Amino acid sequence: MKYVALVYYQEGIINAMSEKEWHDLNQECIAGVERFSAQEKYLGGQPLQPTETATTVRVRDGEVIVSDGPFAETKEQLAGFYLLEAADLNEALQLASRIPPARFGSIEVRPTRELPPKDE
Repeated sequence: MKYVALVYYQEGIINAMSEKEWHDLNQECIAGVERFSAQEKYLGGQPLQPTETATTVRVRDGEVIVSDGPFAETKEQLAGFYLLEAADLNEALQLASRIPPARFGSIEVRPTRELPPKDE
């Protein structure tokens, strides 16, 4: 089964890191992806640019509304995601616990779902 591990942390904590601390964290993430890949658990993923680069799109009553920034103000911001292959939720949680930014924030784990077949 496929699970998405959404990585959240407070950008302020990351922004306060030294260049070496930031570099080391990124190297840990790269090594983690390599381990997950070797175990055939990593299907994809990507870190995200900071929330200041976000743009939110909403459609209300047919009108497209575009605004700068993330959808909601929260203590932790979405920083990236991993797409993982796991036998069950327990394995997905175990894998998520090994994602390095979990030390600074949280990892939300959610099973994916398939869309139904296209109508003929």
